[in-house]
Amino acid sequence: MANRLRSLGVVLGLIGVVCLIAGGVAFLRTNEGMGALEDFSATQNVNLSYNEDGQLIDRGTTEGAEAIKTMITEEWGYPLVDGDLNPDDPLVNTASEYMFQMGTIVYHVVNGTQTVVLDEDVEYNGETFAAGTYEFDVDGRYWTDFDRMHPLEGPAREQAWSGTVHGLVGELGVGVVTHTSIQMGYAVAGILAGLGLVSLLTGLGLFWAGRPTPAVAEAPRYDVAKTNGHDESKAGDQLVGV
Repeated sequence: MANRLRSLGVVLGLIGVVCLIAGGVAFLRTNEGMGALEDFSATQNVNLSYNEDGQLIDRGTTEGAEAIKTMITEEWGYPLVDGDLNPDDPLVNTASEYMFQMGTIVYHVVNGTQTVVLDEDVEYNGETFAAGTYEFDVDGRYWTDFDRMHPLEGPAREQAWSGTVHGLVGELGVGVVTHTSIQMGYAVAGILAGLGLVSLLTGLGLFWAGRPTPAVAEAPRYDVAKTNGHDESKAGDQLVGV
């Protein structure tokens, strides 16, 4: 039984060492990814804006920032981490900051207006649109919410959701996913290291528990029958003598 415990301890110890090594490698690789993301963010030098009180603002107002946060958390269902929105580190380099920057762009697109110019009268679905200049309210429309054949909606969609907007939203989305993946990488590294440590300690404990124990000297045994017989013989001799 002791040998089995020691063998099991060795196996668990080796598994623990492997997990610790894997956790260390995962941490190093994840840390390299975090460093690359930090360098990329620093190169772009995109910063969020805060007021003197350390409150997040958009176009000079906290109300604008709160409206963007509401859109992100309620309409998009993304849980912003307030701790990532740090006025002492305004550089956009965390998932919440990337998401807020993306929300800022989208918020102003869907709540903006576009100027559409018709060079001539256009008839569409029985309605005539005279030549002239129109201020088209986007009114919360995303790319797929426009009627691209409409003489006003079609051009307004191309202007509001331009290639630049799509590119920025896509790039910021990659930033969100990248930072989230890095956080998961740190978590995986921590789990591997924790499992490795537990396995190693368990293995060492089993190996110690299965160690050979020193032999214990047995106490001398007495034959009760012989002892009793000897006593009875002495008793008999004493009676005869009497």
